[in-house]
Amino acid sequence: MEGAVEAEGWRREDARPPGEAVPARPAATVILLRGGDHTLELLLVRRTPKASFMGGVWVFPGGAVDRGDAPLNPPGTSSREDADAHAMRGAALRELREEAGIALADTEELIEFSRWITPKIVPKRFDTSFFLARLPTGQEPRVDGEECVEFGWFTPAAALAAHEAKEIALVFPTIKHLEQLGRFDTVDALMSYTRGRAVVPVEPRIVMEGEVARVLLPGEPGY
Repeated sequence: MEGAVEAEGWRREDARPPGEAVPARPAATVILLRGGDHTLELLLVRRTPKASFMGGVWVFPGGAVDRGDAPLNPPGTSSREDADAHAMRGAALRELREEAGIALADTEELIEFSRWITPKIVPKRFDTSFFLARLPTGQEPRVDGEECVEFGWFTPAAALAAHEAKEIALVFPTIKHLEQLGRFDTVDALMSYTRGRAVVPVEPRIVMEGEVARVLLPGEPGY
């Protein structure tokens, strides 16, 4: 996808040489859904244009894991991997509350949908779990006006069309998730498909071809 590097906030001049990748910081994102068995709409929030990273872009609520997102010895954890997964779910709840004003009762309301890892060539890397969650009854989104300045409910197709018409700006991972979500007509159908499904990490590759940067996904020619 030409130009995807710039659209992600990744700049060609910042690309790291092979073998010098920085560790990917754990992060979590929530795809908040409404519509039940009638339709499928999802929440996008617009980051403030003042932000140094992806300013003005429409995203799913989310962010990096903080130290306080999980207790040192969370119940039911027997390994570092379990503890990290617990922390990601804690971060998901916190970011959804901070960026969209939505409070979920507990992490059991989150269903892991995907996991994306920023390409090694990028200087600012994240290992992000994307979770699905239903809009709680009686709650409505609100933004703080600082980190996020707008919000909107979209069907996947409507969000992609708005991006194509340059009405909203989206980045590569959001676009790819919207394309996947667009295969489902209702929230119930999406949730039924997702429950119990194994999540395989996706790590795109950035290929430089002269002045053009392309993003490749696993399975695509040249990956």
